[in-house]
Amino acid sequence: MPSSSSTSRAPTASLTADAPVRGLSGVGPKLVERLEGLGIRSVGDVLLHRPIRYEDRSRITPVAELLPGQAALAVVRIEHAEVRMGQRRSLRVSARDGDDWLALRFFHFGSQQQARLAPGTWVRVFGEPRLAGYQLEIVHPECEVVADAAEGYAITPALLPVYPTVSGVSQSRLRDMVTQTLALIGRADFWPEILPEALTGPALSMTAAEAVARIHQPPPDVDVAALMAGEDPAYRRLAFEELLGHQLGLRSRRRQIRSDRAPAMRDAGRGLGPLFEGLGFAPTGAQRRVIGEILADMAAESPMLRLVQGDVGSGKTVVAAAALLTAVDNGWQGAFMAPTELLAEQHHGALSRWLEPLGIAVWLVTGKRKREAAALTAIADGRPGVIVGTHALFQESLAFGALGLAVIDEQHRFGVDQRLALRNKAARRGRRATTAHQLIMTATPIPRTLAMSAYADLDTSVIDELPPGRTPIQTVAIPNTRRDEVVARIGRAVAEGRQVYWVCTLIEASEKLEAQAAEAAAEALADSLDNVRVSLVHGRMKATDKARAMNAFKAGEIDVLVATTVIEVGVDVPNASLMIIENAERLGLAQLHQLRGRVGRGSVASHCVLLYQGPLSDTARARLSALRGTSDGFEIARADLELRGPGEVLGTRQTGAASFRIADLVRDADLAEAALAVADDVLAYHPREAEALIARWTASGDDYARV
Repeated sequence: MPSSSSTSRAPTASLTADAPVRGLSGVGPKLVERLEGLGIRSVGDVLLHRPIRYEDRSRITPVAELLPGQAALAVVRIEHAEVRMGQRRSLRVSARDGDDWLALRFFHFGSQQQARLAPGTWVRVFGEPRLAGYQLEIVHPECEVVADAAEGYAITPALLPVYPTVSGVSQSRLRDMVTQTLALIGRADFWPEILPEALTGPALSMTAAEAVARIHQPPPDVDVAALMAGEDPAYRRLAFEELLGHQLGLRSRRRQIRSDRAPAMRDAGRGLGPLFEGLGFAPTGAQRRVIGEILADMAAESPMLRLVQGDVGSGKTVVAAAALLTAVDNGWQGAFMAPTELLAEQHHGALSRWLEPLGIAVWLVTGKRKREAAALTAIADGRPGVIVGTHALFQESLAFGALGLAVIDEQHRFGVDQRLALRNKAARRGRRATTAHQLIMTATPIPRTLAMSAYADLDTSVIDELPPGRTPIQTVAIPNTRRDEVVARIGRAVAEGRQVYWVCTLIEASEKLEAQAAEAAAEALADSLDNVRVSLVHGRMKATDKARAMNAFKAGEIDVLVATTVIEVGVDVPNASLMIIENAERLGLAQLHQLRGRVGRGSVASHCVLLYQGPLSDTARARLSALRGTSDGFEIARADLELRGPGEVLGTRQTGAASFRIADLVRDADLAEAALAVADDVLAYHPREAEALIARWTASGDDYARV
């Protein structure tokens, strides 16, 4: 139902799909800025802005039958309108159909709207009534001025789309833009069919133009449930094209990246034998296999782009150490970026133990320039060595003289633009190369459907074997009402010579509040348990204090370590065999799995207690059930994908990764597989169509595929 305020004219007939949205009638500079927040930049983007639901406006409801809280369509005659000042200035309109009255209230209005809603005017209104005193009132209804009651009741049955919006962009304005754009779709050159004719399948039962028209203007007899679920043929058609366009974009960019020049790092004579001898343990067969894949990549003159997936405790740091050693032995610098300062310090400690005896410098860079001045000078001068740090590594002020390898740990913690900044360090300052090799590591396994859609431009290695001696972790969920039993269990574990983690979580992401919660828990445990040594680690502590507490726990000087989720990854204490996660219902599956992986690193049976506050939501119950049912990281990742969706699993800062307009990787898994199967052929044999598909569906810049 178009708004009465719409004064748009037909858009210029020569507009193309990639023309700026400013070309549509009624779209001015301020609206352009607001539309940017919805991802609408071009005229074609308007068609790809999918509705979030549809409203059935096929029935006029008499005012006498309106119910509070149930949106409805009514036809009324305005009897009185006045501006009321009160606490908030508002326009209050009294209207009726016969003897039944309905109030309309507007808090945002102008003189033109006030003039249109004059007494005697008939309007068709839609909105959700509420009780205001003894009368029903609709706040900010959608209004359409009609000539009389007869015209008001003369409606065409239709489903009206409701779109995602932002402040300052009304539904009526979005619908008007869609109407203008759909008027252009009849032109063969505006929204052409760009899928190769050779492609067939159930998802291709209609053209792309027919599909976009159907999702914005569905026919009255459509299956509404299928439409809302994204299972209508129109959504299936567009989802397949989008998934294929995404695959083609990643492959095309990968080819471009491979054309860059990188340092060929071949065996410099020492090999990896001395490293393995100094570890104190033998690498697993899976670690050796993945190291071989990495070194083969690094020996080439094109840049390595490899993702290493390994479950908690599979030994990814050893794999990274082998790559870093190879880079340094070839005269280059290797950077190792960790998401937190605590993890950077722990990785620095491990890499120093393994590499410094081999004569390799290992520097820690955390942004403390005075303390790190000598290291920064050596790094800028191009001295071969390993640089470990956090976000400080990609700051403009840190100069690498010869960066040849960048290792990103826990990649989902970093935004794409941040990893790109580190890559560009080599592009600007490399001695003999234009870019560095990149090794991206994650302890959060990524389901196949998600990996092939978000990381199709990366080679993938999987460390699918845990070091010998690791014991299965028994996981139980216990309500907070049995807290005393859990505390008693800690006492028994300590009496048997074991160590314990107690992890505190809060709903609010506040280091201050988390610190207070951890401090209170540590006090309570110390009071409840005699002769038990309790210590504390949280994000607001000084780095030296955190390191002191962690080292004391590793050395066995502390029995119970109370911590926030700062210990999620990287901590390795084989004697710790019991993990309690407080308020476990507040964490996601991946994070719970990461935390659980801090135990089970020794030869003694280990346990994880998920202490929850009831009642549990259905989602929380499903998370805890999945964690109890398996310790397989990939099974947990699949469950996590179904529960949270791809955007959350990858991390909210993954700009350009799995950001789909129509497709859903869980719902459309079969279409993702189909797109994967044909992508290489389309790129090889239909280059023009491939280019057009990439242009239509890939909005992120080329640089973002280079990380």
